[in-house]
Amino acid sequence: MSNLKTLKNRIKSVKSTQKITKAMKMVAASKLRKAKLAVENARPYGEKISEMVIDIAGDLPKDVLEEKKSILTGDGKEKTHLLVVLSSDRGLCGGLNSNNVKQVKAIIADLKSQGKEVKLFCVGKKAYDQLVIKYSDLIIETEFGIFKNNISYDISLELSKKIIKLYDEEQFDICQICYSEFKSAISQKPSQQQLIPSPIEIKSGKKQELNSPITFEPSQKEILEDLLPKNLAIQIFNKLLENSASEQGARMAAMESATNNAGKMIKDLTLFYNRSRQANITRELIDIISGSSAAS
Repeated sequence: MSNLKTLKNRIKSVKSTQKITKAMKMVAASKLRKAKLAVENARPYGEKISEMVIDIAGDLPKDVLEEKKSILTGDGKEKTHLLVVLSSDRGLCGGLNSNNVKQVKAIIADLKSQGKEVKLFCVGKKAYDQLVIKYSDLIIETEFGIFKNNISYDISLELSKKIIKLYDEEQFDICQICYSEFKSAISQKPSQQQLIPSPIEIKSGKKQELNSPITFEPSQKEILEDLLPKNLAIQIFNKLLENSASEQGARMAAMESATNNAGKMIKDLTLFYNRSRQANITRELIDIISGSSAAS
């Protein structure tokens, strides 16, 4: 009977777990719809601001663009690389964070094989927990708790200011952001993009057959200097949204799988419980019949 009681408690425990995973799946599905909409709405802004930078910078002479250190052109050095690593602050989202960390480790190994110096900026606790074990000496900045709430532009603006400050302090020469690109609810791809210098291809000093009817006020140079930090913030904002949507999609898929596995376990345990109970009843009947036969 003790075995039957243990099995009954186990079935009850698995059923409780199934209720939790099912609820978490529904919550993740609800958040995913909002996150997906935010990603789709933000993508055009990132594309358009990049086009504006190209249009404005394309008319400026190359020597004007390169006369001082800029997040658009860089300073020509490639010695120190900063990797901004995005990950979730909560777990239970499958292999999302592990796949992103695996990509980061591959990038670090590749850069070190080329004799480059690497520094890490961890945004999100889960990647930090994995990277700090081996690369604690490379982590120069952390930011936790961002993905626990809704992603806003103000968050990305603060992150961009920190990155620009590190750049102005000559902490790095090239900055890349590593994140999970949202494909669908069941597909997320570890990706990377260079932020500084900007990956935008500038054809400086292009000749136009007709004079541009656009008059810039203030000058193109001043507009560009004001626009570049905003472009960086927008690109970071897009990547934060991509990573947030990927997290919700991965969590929804993981919780659906856990719910299905719990259902299968409940079915197997119930079948084993019924068989054990039937065996105990049969055994008791045999004992009663044997006792009755012996008495007669």
